[in-house]
Amino acid sequence: MSSSRGRTSEEHRRSTKPTSRSSRGRSGSPDRRVTTIVLIATMGAVAFGYDTGVLAGALPFLSQPRDAGGLGLDALAEGVVTSALVFAASLGALVGGRLADRLGRRRTLLFVSLVFAVGALGTGLAPSVEALVGCRVVLGLAVGASSTIVPIFIGEIAPARRRAGLVTRNQLMIVTGQLLAAVANAAIAQASSDGEAWRHMLLVSATPALLLFAGLWFVPESPRWLATHGRPEAARRVLESIRSTGESERELQTITALRPRANESAGATQRTDRHPMRARWVRRLVLIGAGLGMVSQLTGVNSVMYFAPSILATSGLGTQAALTATIATGVVSVLATLVGIRVLRRLGRRPIMITGLIGVASSHLLLGLAFALPLGPAQPWLVLALMLVLLCFVQAMVSVVFWLMTAELFPLQVRGLAAGVAVCVQWLSNGVVALLFPLAFAHLGGDVYFVFAAVNVLSAWFVWRALPETRGLALEEVERMLRRRLS
Repeated sequence: MSSSRGRTSEEHRRSTKPTSRSSRGRSGSPDRRVTTIVLIATMGAVAFGYDTGVLAGALPFLSQPRDAGGLGLDALAEGVVTSALVFAASLGALVGGRLADRLGRRRTLLFVSLVFAVGALGTGLAPSVEALVGCRVVLGLAVGASSTIVPIFIGEIAPARRRAGLVTRNQLMIVTGQLLAAVANAAIAQASSDGEAWRHMLLVSATPALLLFAGLWFVPESPRWLATHGRPEAARRVLESIRSTGESERELQTITALRPRANESAGATQRTDRHPMRARWVRRLVLIGAGLGMVSQLTGVNSVMYFAPSILATSGLGTQAALTATIATGVVSVLATLVGIRVLRRLGRRPIMITGLIGVASSHLLLGLAFALPLGPAQPWLVLALMLVLLCFVQAMVSVVFWLMTAELFPLQVRGLAAGVAVCVQWLSNGVVALLFPLAFAHLGGDVYFVFAAVNVLSAWFVWRALPETRGLALEEVERMLRRRLS
């Protein structure tokens, strides 16, 4: 029965795709409504990107002595301050997913936006290293929670025909936030006349959090969450506002039918829906998701996003020039993500990610060789160019696939938990890189990039062996395929 319903859903999606232009007048208003909801929800992704990117510009000022306005951070303290957010984000990813399942996506995001604002204001006003680390932990809880909830929320709001494009906007807004952080850092550093420029940089990061809080008052709850929590009439009202005539009732019937079918999906291996992780295929799938989370961070992308100004200053650029040059990393990330979104429409997830990881490994190899060259005026620009090539591969191929897979890969009954685990591992891996990279770079210099090159070759092998292809499949078809393959 479920197989025929999956085929019917997919056939309907395919049959309606060519006529979308002619139906635009009828469905234009609901589509615009969905786009507006996604734009508001992805303010959480902007806050995520800004808060992870802003510290890169603040670190050179934080490292200055206290009498010069800084906090006197050494290499170890830089790693602790940076990694405090990402380790806390791993916990926030798990807790946020569970709260969203219990309280609702919208209500949890409202609470998360306030935590964002409190953490951002606290970091900007911190009187000591200890206080700064504590506020970064608070901020990390919000970052982790939003990184789990926002893609799930978008996936549940979006119609099937637009799901991939709308979910990948989450990644676009993350890198947009990082670009805004780079621009703000450079502007503040240029305008500031004292050593406390870092405070202004960190305080500005409260802005996207407040925009998220304000916008969420105009956003409905996920209709899927409402329907599966005994509120079908509320779900119907939401669907009628974001779907064309006739679509809302069909989708509501699909949603209500999915819940019992999802509870049957663990069938023979699961006697109760209280413990869905007992199913062997689900456990294996969660391990694959966790592996993808690790792979996405062992690219070393955040060695660039967090420490690019420091690295470029080490290679010969002054602090202000390094901050200005770092804007290029944000611009390239945004453009590369836009390219990646378009490529996903034409190619499969597996070949895109494998190609990206091979490109990342090659970029790290070349970075290591660039640092082996004699120090000269051209070296920092060569290092910057290779960093930009690395970012192109990561943002256009690796990151867009990872965030899309968190919304596509997991079955309904464990979606929040499984996505939380994958994102948690992603943040833990992020934290390890953020904590160890300053020390590794201080001791190994450019040789650290050879280590990254070797790791990414292994990552490409893992993706080739483990990642299933989901392109062109409805979510129900993905679930059936994975259950059959992994059981």
